[in-house]
Amino acid sequence: MDPRRFLYDLRSLPAYRDQIVHVEHIPARQARYAEPEKPLHSALQWALKRQGIARLYSHQAQALDLARAGSNLVVSTGTASGKTLCYHLPVLEEILQNPRAKALYLYPTKALAQDQLRSLREFTAQDLPFIKAGTYDRDTTQQERAQLRRTAQIILTNPDMLHLGILPNHSSWARFFANLRYVVVDEAHYYSGILGSQVANVLRRLNRILDFYRARPQYICCSATIDNPQEHAERLTGKGCQVISEDGSPRGPKDFVFWNPGLLDSKTGTRRSANSEATLLFTELVKQGIRNVTFAKTRKVAELILLYSREALLKTDPELTGKIKSYRAGYRAEERRQIERELFQGHLLGVASTTALELGVDIGGLDATVLTGYPGSVASAWQQAGRSGRGLEPSLSILVGLDGPLDQYLMRHPQEFFGKPHEHALIDPNNENILRKHLPCAAYELPLSGADAAVWSDREALGSIIQGLGRQGILRPSGERWFYAQDDYPAQEVNLRTATSREYDIVDVSRGRELLGTVNAETAFFFVHPGAIYLHQGETYLVQELDLRTQTASVVPVDVNYYTQTKDLTDVRIVQALKERRLPRATAYWGQVQVTTQIVGFKRKQQFTETVLSEEPLDLPPQTFDTRALWFDVPVEALAGLAVRSQDPAGGLHALEHAAIA
Repeated sequence: MDPRRFLYDLRSLPAYRDQIVHVEHIPARQARYAEPEKPLHSALQWALKRQGIARLYSHQAQALDLARAGSNLVVSTGTASGKTLCYHLPVLEEILQNPRAKALYLYPTKALAQDQLRSLREFTAQDLPFIKAGTYDRDTTQQERAQLRRTAQIILTNPDMLHLGILPNHSSWARFFANLRYVVVDEAHYYSGILGSQVANVLRRLNRILDFYRARPQYICCSATIDNPQEHAERLTGKGCQVISEDGSPRGPKDFVFWNPGLLDSKTGTRRSANSEATLLFTELVKQGIRNVTFAKTRKVAELILLYSREALLKTDPELTGKIKSYRAGYRAEERRQIERELFQGHLLGVASTTALELGVDIGGLDATVLTGYPGSVASAWQQAGRSGRGLEPSLSILVGLDGPLDQYLMRHPQEFFGKPHEHALIDPNNENILRKHLPCAAYELPLSGADAAVWSDREALGSIIQGLGRQGILRPSGERWFYAQDDYPAQEVNLRTATSREYDIVDVSRGRELLGTVNAETAFFFVHPGAIYLHQGETYLVQELDLRTQTASVVPVDVNYYTQTKDLTDVRIVQALKERRLPRATAYWGQVQVTTQIVGFKRKQQFTETVLSEEPLDLPPQTFDTRALWFDVPVEALAGLAVRSQDPAGGLHALEHAAIA
């Protein structure tokens, strides 16, 4: 594609109102190659040649050399830089030298594991046909699971399955673990925050079991570009790691555009809907045959962009309406796989997606990406933007600004984005709330002992939590060891990603209760409350009933010109302040809180204009969870001073909240 030609065409549209506020031209980069210290096995050389790979990029050769030297390592390079070979080559070389060797590949999602299995089989099909690999997830049958445990040299799975299905049953995996030579953690940057802290504990439980079987595998982590790859990989795996961050892959030129929707009201700063602007860009890209993904921050926005785009294309290019789809969590697995295939094979010109496509599922070469709103971090923005670009071909990325303060600041100061380093990935493996969940799981797998202080590193916290679990009757002491004291299966009670693993089914009662999709119990009240409009692939459905007992939302297709948006009230109750710090004009606290959210009603908003048509109350039970939080005590005199100057104290505090989490 020619990005500059497309931008020229955009400027000539009737809807163009100087929305382009900045264009950053990122020049092409030539490849840097290197040879490993000793040649690859001939079978691997042939396999590479069949993939059209004559030489290794410098970071791939460096990864191979470090792995051969016995190092744990983390590769932190850009999107589509060939990181997969950084672990495939050492793993396959090890298996060629020792056919009993095993490798465990961990991916954030089932979809990515299945995609990578397909890629691995293509790579090994002709020159290494004896390599046995398979995915081990919830969709794997019991017969297939037993076969994989017996024969597979490479298991591709996800942290959830490792936590729920593999570690608690490690005795069935004794041969696999005893011969494990590599543990691969792909998309390691994805594991940040609470999820990352949970996964770090799963990997520490894995390390305990590997010690039990006297296995000493190497870790290879692959990450998008972040500012602390070595620190993050070490905290995630509990092992020292070497870092590779010099990217040797080539890159075509990219134009990165900041697109700010026009003002509707200069006094309030209200701007045109970013959803409508993203729709305009999405449809224009599709009309010009430019393959793209348009990212949205929520499921509803992804669905609205598809809905609006189909309506727009029906008027001008109806034959293109079948060339666009939406993609998000909550679809049936087979539906998501079908969309991935259609995008990869070029049958689709555009997909409106949540961050579900931010990860490395192979969807073929894209020419453009549109980001509907700043995704919250520089690293995530570049990850989404990096999904476009094929080899040395030019590509385009467009960030559409929302009307919030952070997006508008970046629109006014683009160099704050382009000149800013990628953020740190932050996790806390010793978070006491998380340890309380994982230590019973660990004790179920193997009794806890003093040696575990080396696994978790914080001896004092570990001892205190174990004693507390003992007092609760969850653990029981026997000599110097602690055993799990209950009759249940503790891993089943710990969901790595959400507070609950429960899901609501969404069924179309007009088609014999056909399953359309699912929604997590935590968010069900937001999306499938009675009277809600549920959006699915551009189709609108009315929620007739939400059955809390059977966890089922019954829907029927409807033809309406509105969508729904919930109104909620959230109350935060301080339970206990654990730490405090005096600041010059306030006091900051860190402690335990209880958060209660209640959906109290919903609005019907007109499609396209987003005008509120009506509102209705809802009577749904409140949802409560316990967590930890940071809060400030703001002096009364400071708030009074704002009021005297006719400034808005509540608005100021709200702005402070956004600044604190930015």
